[in-house]
Amino acid sequence: MGEEAHAKPADGDLTDDGFLGERLKILQPAKGHRSGLDAVMLAASIPAIHGERALDVGCGAGVAALCLARRVQGLEVRGIDIQAGLVALAGENAARNGLEARARFIEADVAAPRGALSEKDCPPHSFDHVMANPPFYAPGTTWTPPDAAKSTAHIAQGANLTVWVDFCCAMARPKGTVSFIHRADALGELLGAIGTKLGGLVVYPLWPAPGKAARRLLVQGIKGSRSPLAMLPGLVLHGEEGGFEPEAEAVLRHGEALDFSIF
Repeated sequence: MGEEAHAKPADGDLTDDGFLGERLKILQPAKGHRSGLDAVMLAASIPAIHGERALDVGCGAGVAALCLARRVQGLEVRGIDIQAGLVALAGENAARNGLEARARFIEADVAAPRGALSEKDCPPHSFDHVMANPPFYAPGTTWTPPDAAKSTAHIAQGANLTVWVDFCCAMARPKGTVSFIHRADALGELLGAIGTKLGGLVVYPLWPAPGKAARRLLVQGIKGSRSPLAMLPGLVLHGEEGGFEPEAEAVLRHGEALDFSIF
């Protein structure tokens, strides 16, 4: 992997983007991998409360972690990413949004031994909630973006989906939640990687519009649970005229949480 995948982008190569109705201002690369709706929806799925700890695996510029920290007062968040430049950017984003006291970001590889993470305030089996947006594709299964950072984010580099799932489950405490956002057409692969590591699984599709097939879905489980899987109705993002539906608007613009209750 080239140095360009790890260096922090120069200021002229960044955009300053608003999230949660401008309640977060996020610097992220103008080109390459950029966070958007997926990160906000992932953060909205986490049932965190004051005093807990959450971990964002593959945090990028920190969008999901900081959306969650903004919604849940008193929550500590940690983020890890293999790209040092994005880790530095995430730390800067935490500071410019007044969240540096509760949000820290660390360079780490999900495929590396986990013991060193304890020295970085990220010990395994310690987080109440773990969330991840794993790379969508295995090497050789899709077109490779020329941008090195985008390629790293979208195509697994030495750590397949099973490695990501194993890492996330290992970082969660017993009875903690582990949540993923992933391609809808890869649900079978994701559930296969999860196996019996999590129970009480809920599958929550994100429908682009009425009558349209879901392209993304959220999957959340509880470490150590033996409860059965539930398929939830999910969320329709856009109405027939193209604008966001009120329920989606509440999450994206007003920072509301998603409702994963099954009753």
